[in-house]
Amino acid sequence: MIDGIWWLVILFTIIVVLWFVAKSRGAKAGEKHSGAKLKNVAPNDALQKTSAILKQHFANYRVTRKANHLLISKEGKKIAMLTIDKKLAVGQRRLGEVPVINYHRVPSRAQLTVNLQDAE
Repeated sequence: MIDGIWWLVILFTIIVVLWFVAKSRGAKAGEKHSGAKLKNVAPNDALQKTSAILKQHFANYRVTRKANHLLISKEGKKIAMLTIDKKLAVGQRRLGEVPVINYHRVPSRAQLTVNLQDAE
């Protein structure tokens, strides 16, 4: 039979081995936690580029970035919601009184001008 001291040695060895395995699979120096890294990465850089175009060329509109869309408002009134999603069809649909405009990639300034004028 194994004495009590040997049980402690075995238990301590298992804990050390598990700690080394966890340490080797964990985040490297300078990296965020792997789960947080996947959630905090901007999933849609095209939205950021579209927001920059709107802020640069359409100063009279206010742009609010949400997780998967941009909310465009003017004088406190919601004008449109812009999404960039390749799975949805390109075009417009309505969500209540607000038109939802979907693109597959970053729209040009001309496309934004036409769509925002139609939305108003």
